[in-house]
Amino acid sequence: MSKVTVYKLDEQRRAVWQYSGKILERHKTWARLEAYFDREAMDLGPAVLERGDRFVETFYSERWYNVFAVYGGESGKLKGWYCNVCRPAEIGDDAVRCEDLALDVWVSVNGDETTILDEDEFAALSLSRDEREHARDALDEILDLASQKSLPS
Repeated sequence: MSKVTVYKLDEQRRAVWQYSGKILERHKTWARLEAYFDREAMDLGPAVLERGDRFVETFYSERWYNVFAVYGGESGKLKGWYCNVCRPAEIGDDAVRCEDLALDVWVSVNGDETTILDEDEFAALSLSRDEREHARDALDEILDLASQKSLPS
């Protein structure tokens, strides 16, 4: 497994956060990696992300979202999926860059409940009409995958 640095960028391509991960699988248009949550606890409402939680993250170079399967750090049990609406990722040999568009979705462990997060932040972004359409289409695709219980883990 090769190491990679993930760069979370905002919609203006400014670095917001970076962390290390290990590539688990790599294909032409996507990569799956493993990383561990290294921040203070983050309460999403329907779930809490905690330091040490294991994330299996799937980034796509042709899709306007990414999907993180979140596993409890102590229990190892699947907590659910955290999905980011974003511009298609830049996936390189030693780095993944992803431009976050603020809109997120939490999907429960059974896939039956979804919570759309940060809609106000998304609405406040300066995006083109085309980018907003891609983002809304991505949101619909995430919700469809969740309803089919087809999110990657």
